[in-house]
Parts: sequence; C-alpha cells; structure tokens
Amino acid sequence: MREVFHQSLEDVQGRLVEIAELVTVAIDKATRAFGTSDVALAEEVIEADAVIDEKAIELDELAIEILARQQPVARDLRIVVSALRMSASLERMGDIAEHIAQLTRMRFPERAIPKGLKSTFLKMGELDVEAARQLTELLRSQDGDLIDEIRNADDKLDELHVSVFEKVLSDSWQGDPSATVDATLASRYHERFGDHAVSVAKKVAYLSTGDWTTSTDTIDIITPQ
Repeated sequence: MREVFHQSLEDVQGRLVEIAELVTVAIDKATRAFGTSDVALAEEVIEADAVIDEKAIELDELAIEILARQQPVARDLRIVVSALRMSASLERMGDIAEHIAQLTRMRFPERAIPKGLKSTFLKMGELDVEAARQLTELLRSQDGDLIDEIRNADDKLDELHVSVFEKVLSDSWQGDPSATVDATLASRYHERFGDHAVSVAKKVAYLSTGDWTTSTDTIDIITPQ
C-alpha cells in the first residue's frame, strides 16, 4: 500500500511538471505574438489554454482521490494539499498567457505594444519565459537554487511594471486611451505571471522544510517521510 501511495505522489509530481511545460510554451508563444502582432501565434495560445485547464482538473481529481483513499497525514498531507494549490497557480499562469494573446488578437493588425514601451515589454516577456522554464526545472529536479533565480526574475518584473506606470502617468506620455489601457493591462499580466511563479516556488520550498522563508539547497518534494 505504501508503494502505491509513493507512486501516486510521483504521478502528482509528473503532472505538475507537465502542466508547467505547457505553461512555458504558452507564455513563450504569447509574448512572441505580443511583440510581433502575430495573430496566428496568439490564436494557438488561446486554443491551447483549454488543454492546460483540463490537465489541472485531472491533477486536482488525482489529489482528491489520494486524500480520500490514502488519508495522508503530516508531511504527506502537505504534499497533496500543496499540489492542489500549485495546480491552481499554474492554471492561472496559463490564463495570463491567454490574456496576453487576447490583447494581441484584439489589436490586430495594429501592434498591441504601445509606442515607446517595446523594449520594456520585450524584456518582461523574456523574464516571464525565463521564470516559467526555471519553475518547470524546479518541479522536475527540486533544485532549491532555482527558487532564488525565480525570485530575482520576479523582482526585475516588478521594477519594469513600476516603470510602465511611471511612463503612462508622465507628462511626456502621448498614447491614446486605448494604448494606456493596453499598457496597463499587459504590464499587470506580466507582473502577475511572475508572482504566481514565485508562489509555486515557495510551496516547493515549504514542502521540504516547513519554512516559508527557505530558498536554497536541494529539495525533495515527493519522498514521503
């Protein structure tokens, strides 16, 4: 019975990695579409979001089944409950990628990136993709060093997010109302994507140590104790 339980936990980890991989593809395509006004690429992201949602639901159902059948306690219980919360954050990250793609589609054939902010949004896109890739590897390898890297990417996203607001509120801003709305929404989407990545990373650290402040060292999130 214990072996079956351990296999179920490994399945949970595998599904988290799978969802994170899909999210990485989604944010990569979404940010490239946003930067180049590639509406076909944006449509791919929008259509693929249903797959991420489905995978998240399947993971949630597996976690609930483990809770019902195995009745885990202590650290094992934290693993399953945290997997449910990670699944929710990953699903939301997929939604954010979809929102960025929808902005691209809505403004096509015009560029979705307001004039004067292209370099800022290109950098934000790069940081989101970087955070998603690091998060996928963290879930796969439990390498705690990646947690600080994800946090660093999020800190940079926060700084860029502030710079966008300073730009659109400055006297030099010449964007029309739609450009102002696009800039505000897009910046918020990018910033929130990073926040969710950090949220998942913190849960991975917590599973190993029981300490929300831990950020480094190799982490084992699956092996029951």
